[in-house]
Amino acid sequence: MDQINKIKSISVWIFIVPFVAVNTCLLLITQFHSLYPNQVEIIHNTFPYFDGGASISRTARPYPSWLVFKPAMFLTSFLLIKYWLYNKSVIEFFEQDHKFKKKIVFFGIASAVALTIHSIFLGIKFDNDLYKLFRRVIMLLFIIFEIVAQAYLVATYYSFREKLKDYINLKFLKLKIILVSILIIVALISVPIISLPGDYFLGYNLKFFKHALEWDYFLGVISFYLLTYFMWKKINY
Repeated sequence: MDQINKIKSISVWIFIVPFVAVNTCLLLITQFHSLYPNQVEIIHNTFPYFDGGASISRTARPYPSWLVFKPAMFLTSFLLIKYWLYNKSVIEFFEQDHKFKKKIVFFGIASAVALTIHSIFLGIKFDNDLYKLFRRVIMLLFIIFEIVAQAYLVATYYSFREKLKDYINLKFLKLKIILVSILIIVALISVPIISLPGDYFLGYNLKFFKHALEWDYFLGVISFYLLTYFMWKKINY
């Protein structure tokens, strides 16, 4: 199946492109301060995966960071749409009328659309509470749609895993199930807190915690696609 090779190829780029883009923005804004016309926007040394010194949007929003971030996210969105459509073709090959097929495509493409919208509005300054709420909702929708799509996909492949034994490494499918389960649990616990306006919750300042969680969660979400690359065996014709 040519779609399997395409999924394998696309998945690794869905990991590489956003990972490189986000960390390039981090490197630029922390190490190359002279590139930024507005010195107020620079950030001094931080490793936000651990210390939560800055949010992803904080590193990607200023010029010239967004010149890296926005094109990378648009490309990632395009690749995501192709990824979910190719998976639909693979599912149809093994089980034409699988009950989760339409849900996978809907939530997968919806996550790509939400990522595109988020990227378009990133860096646009508009001092309005409704606009700020809109941005938070779009980011939240991206996370929800992405995790739901991933969950449906791994559940679908696991449901007919015997038919896939010549095409996949089952241990990586199981790793993907574990990863998605962790992402769901973390989301259920943290999203109600993170989605609140401001940085305080029950009197505690969660600013740095929220930032570190954002970076680590981002890494978890895109790691799903890296596992996809290793899960599928290369199909030779």
